[in-house]
Amino acid sequence: QVQLVESGGGLVQAGGSLRLSCAASGLIFSRYAMGWFRQAPGKEREFVARITRYGGNTYYADSVKGRFTISRDNAKNTVDLQMNSLKPEDTAVYYCAADDVIRTGADPYDYWGQGTQVTVSS
Repeated sequence: QVQLVESGGGLVQAGGSLRLSCAASGLIFSRYAMGWFRQAPGKEREFVARITRYGGNTYYADSVKGRFTISRDNAKNTVDLQMNSLKPEDTAVYYCAADDVIRTGADPYDYWGQGTQVTVSS
């Protein structure tokens, strides 16, 4: 079965950095664009970043552009999110997701991880 497992979350002070990692298994990793999303308790899930199959293009939400960097390593089946200059409003559960661009569904993202908590203190 397909599994996406996030790691690297934790507690950090405003202005600090964290690096999240998502390890994928049970899928042909290079078939999938990968994304990061986040959800805070009082808000809906929101898009954070996306990277294409071979890392040629990246996309970011305006709220994180210039601070966060998404990357992938297809040899290791991992996608990372480097988060710098963190703000309290970045506090959320962060999820990675996989989009099979060969077999497109109604929702572009076919698989989701369990999430990892990021808390930024002021």
